[in-house]
Amino acid sequence: MHVSVTGAFGYSGRYIAKRLLAEGHQVMTLTNSLRRTNPFGSRVQTFPFNFDRPDLLAQSLSSVEVLINTYWVRFDHKLFTHGQAVANTRVLFGAAKKAGVRRIVHVSITNPDAESDPPYFRGKAKLEQSLQASGLSYCILRPTVLFGKEDLLINNIAWALRRFPVYAVFSDGNYRLQPIYVDDLAAATVTEAGQFADRIVQAIGPETFTYRELVKMIADKLGLRRAVVGVPPTLGYWACRLVGAIKHDVVITREEIRGLMENRLHVAALPLGTTRLSEWVEKHKDTLGLGYTSELLRRVDRTASYRSN
Repeated sequence: MHVSVTGAFGYSGRYIAKRLLAEGHQVMTLTNSLRRTNPFGSRVQTFPFNFDRPDLLAQSLSSVEVLINTYWVRFDHKLFTHGQAVANTRVLFGAAKKAGVRRIVHVSITNPDAESDPPYFRGKAKLEQSLQASGLSYCILRPTVLFGKEDLLINNIAWALRRFPVYAVFSDGNYRLQPIYVDDLAAATVTEAGQFADRIVQAIGPETFTYRELVKMIADKLGLRRAVVGVPPTLGYWACRLVGAIKHDVVITREEIRGLMENRLHVAALPLGTTRLSEWVEKHKDTLGLGYTSELLRRVDRTASYRSN
């Protein structure tokens, strides 16, 4: 197949592109990071998103059979917003249809809700609705937290555990997560690219943790004895703002805290992934959390390659 992957030089997109190439597919990428090193060389063609020029965007997709979309933003910022991400993705879907793309595999999130207060889940729900109304064949994959060598959340939890004697969780920390290994998600994405049926897939991993259990598991694997204490969400938010100011990053937003505490990263479904986070942390315990990984730096610096932890 001729497949377009958004963000093939980034996190999940890189794993997806690697698997597509291994299976002999022709791959191109749409990206905002044209100056970032292409790890695939001439095997992956590169085109700009051109959201402001839908005609050029459609032209770049003219020979593509399947579009795999990972494009999104985690939080609102002066340089990007959820609203812009929704509008841009709708432009992408329209350009794909105009170009004759036959199928879109779209990465969403667990528990999207068009009426939700957190804009992340609201925006994802709106895009699912747009894709379903497009008339194109689709698969919607709904992952929770991704983990892997280029990870943010798991790495930065480990980073904090290595540096502070106490780790604070919001409220009681008993809201649940089902992390999935990024390459397990990539494998499912490539499989779905070759299908025809319209599907929504809950893309969760084989282990379920409360947030408190997740932190304790990581500390145990790192050989650290740390007190895990519950704090009021507002206090926890401002503590994270302080860390963010020091690291020039957005550690977490109020909306993300609300989404966590509303159990939006948990669903009642069979696991899609097979890689266990606890085993992965054990394997990478000597390097996990040695450095802090900045989401904002990745968004602003469009030349540097993603750092592997």
